[in-house]
Amino acid sequence: MILAAGLGTRLRPLTENRPKALVEIDGRTLLEITLSRLRSFGVREVIINIHHFADMIVEYLKTNANFGMRIEVSREEALLDTGGGLKKAAQFFLDDPSSEEPFIVHNVDVLSTIDLRRMVQFHTENQALATLAVQDRKTSRYLLFDDQLQLRGRRSGDDQPEFVASRQQAHALAFSGIHVISPRFLKMMNEDGAFSIITPYMRLAAQGEKILAFRADEYYWRDLGQPENVAQAAEDLRQKVVAL
Repeated sequence: MILAAGLGTRLRPLTENRPKALVEIDGRTLLEITLSRLRSFGVREVIINIHHFADMIVEYLKTNANFGMRIEVSREEALLDTGGGLKKAAQFFLDDPSSEEPFIVHNVDVLSTIDLRRMVQFHTENQALATLAVQDRKTSRYLLFDDQLQLRGRRSGDDQPEFVASRQQAHALAFSGIHVISPRFLKMMNEDGAFSIITPYMRLAAQGEKILAFRADEYYWRDLGQPENVAQAAEDLRQKVVAL
């Protein structure tokens, strides 16, 4: 699933007449870049949640013949945030009730070289409910993991940390907007309406479910949520810091 429904307010003025998914880097849209990366790892079926300039995305996909993939869209009349968006699209992953294959959730506005195949393998080998790509870098909101890479809490800015288990040594890591999720998670989301996916992650971690960190420190990653970050990513491409 590609999360692309947001208003892209931080990307203005680039999103005044188009959705953030269609903002371009070096002549390619963020949506095309994300789809190409997923396809390179063998993904052939994708659902995209849309809201802001939704018809533009539908027309873009049609014009490009869905980039040779099976692509469905999940229209959100009101924004549902990451958790609510995934819950609305859940049936896409539950069409085959016998399938226990994990799936990837990827923000459209992040650019990375994270090895998704290795991440899925890590998720499967550890029998995780969800696996989150994280890095040791500065951010305004941290997730807290123990030495076994199990989610134990979160912290925003200088606020007191919120723990889901007894206080213990925890590593504050930055989430990278890429998840690997087991289908059974979809039936465990009892939250309704608009909600962050971190909310059920925290609740289920408190119940002992495996919500794990995949350390992605060695990979390139950039948030494309602001115009200056898009410009920097384009420069990184020119300087061959990253290749797409």
